[in-house]
Amino acid sequence: MLDTFDPPRAHHEAPIAATLRAPSKILGALRWVVRAVPSLLVFSVLGLLLAWGHRTGWTLPSFSALAGEKAVVKGDWCDEHNVPESVCIECRPDLLPRPKSFGWCKVHGVHDCPLCHPEVAQVDKRAVVTDADLDRAKRSLEFTDRPENAKQCRLHTHRIQFASHEAVKKAGIDVDPVSTEPVVEAVGGSGEIVYDQTRTARLSTRVPGTMFRAYKQVGDRVRAGEVIGLVDAAEVGRAKAEFLHALVQVRLKTRIVEGQKSSAGAVPGRAVIEAEAAVSEARIRLTTSQQALTNLGMPVTPEDLTQVPEDQLASKLHFLGLPKALTDTFDVKTTTGNLLSLVAPFDGVVASRDVVAGEVVDTTKVLFVVVDPRTMWGNLDLRLEDTKSVTLGQQVRFLPDGAKTETVGTVAWISGEADHKTRTVRVRAVLDNANGRLRANTFGTGRVILRDEKQVVVVPNGAVHWEGCCHVVFVRNKDYMKDGSPKVFHIRTVRIGAKNDIHTEIIAGVLPGEIVAMKGSAALRAELLKNNLGEGCDCCKK
Repeated sequence: MLDTFDPPRAHHEAPIAATLRAPSKILGALRWVVRAVPSLLVFSVLGLLLAWGHRTGWTLPSFSALAGEKAVVKGDWCDEHNVPESVCIECRPDLLPRPKSFGWCKVHGVHDCPLCHPEVAQVDKRAVVTDADLDRAKRSLEFTDRPENAKQCRLHTHRIQFASHEAVKKAGIDVDPVSTEPVVEAVGGSGEIVYDQTRTARLSTRVPGTMFRAYKQVGDRVRAGEVIGLVDAAEVGRAKAEFLHALVQVRLKTRIVEGQKSSAGAVPGRAVIEAEAAVSEARIRLTTSQQALTNLGMPVTPEDLTQVPEDQLASKLHFLGLPKALTDTFDVKTTTGNLLSLVAPFDGVVASRDVVAGEVVDTTKVLFVVVDPRTMWGNLDLRLEDTKSVTLGQQVRFLPDGAKTETVGTVAWISGEADHKTRTVRVRAVLDNANGRLRANTFGTGRVILRDEKQVVVVPNGAVHWEGCCHVVFVRNKDYMKDGSPKVFHIRTVRIGAKNDIHTEIIAGVLPGEIVAMKGSAALRAELLKNNLGEGCDCCKK
């Protein structure tokens, strides 16, 4: 049997173990504290809640207190209208008597119409409505179908009161004055700018040949009648030769007839008749050859060559149809007489060139394209339902992609059919391009202006509310800012018109200078609906 033996421990081993156990106790304490933090927070919140409940008797603050209303004397509070009873205009009508009601306006479709009765406007001085204001409203109503209000609507009889101006601010209500600004009603669509096809010319040679000279490059400006190229065509030489031959034959046979007639009967009458017939036949050939030259763009008449001797006729016809300033640069002895000119039909710019000197050309190839860019076409694709109000002569405003300003034009053509794929209708506008900013084959958007008013009554979009049977705005009482005056908003039915991203046109219902609730007007709307809950919505009660 073997005895086990434990070696003796060093005298310093025990202190080292004690040192290692100390940090583990600290870490354990920290972990306990971390785990206890959420519980401590919960108990703290519960303690605060208990303290608040003991202090307030477990009652929530009223809406009026949250809205910033001043504390009122106990018993001086109208629970129905949520204002101090001492200033409640519904309980004490003498504080703010209701204005006279003028009822429904058949012309403008609103209640208590300010256009017909300016005295209802909430402005310091009596409002003035001019004939121009009435005409403006009439034009707007006749322009298109406008949203209508229900005659039976009773919302305009309500008034919404706040306890104080501070309560209005705390409710987040902001106001804005009724103003005027220009308004445009239009229909629009995508479109493309192209050259005016009535001012575009694609030039080709009249007969096959070889390009002798090409004088103009793309972008060069040209004048009407200016030569932009020359074609060497053998057919031109043949036409000149036939004309020259016919002209000489007419001259010769005419002299023969004249000689026979002057012989005093020495020549038989039959011979004279045959000679006259030969002259007529020669003149027919001359006319035919003359027309051939005219068809080639080289008009000439025998009268033009009456004074030219026969030996000089060929040189006279050598450069027929070419301007003298150009022929002066040629050597008659070495330059062909088969030259056919290509001329610009109008003032413009060379938009395309597809030929070089020495190239063989024929009548099917377009050599130059000349355009007049002072006017362009804007082809718009409009929805079928939008074209019912579009007529010839209406103004068009086209904004090319990447441009900052619109180009103005007029409607020149409306297609009689819709595209079989897109179901859109093509509308063509003639656009002024005197400044040369428009580029052909660029895309953009265009608007056909249907109505353009210089000044109309507008309010911010957020001020207008639809209540199911009528559009309303909240108009601030004219004495609102006076000390001691009730803080009241009137409900006014309005007839709306055009609308953009910021403003809505008010055809009738408010006048410039009145103050309407804008930002936060939803709070007024909520108060209006709350007042109707007790007896149900009365907006359309008779």
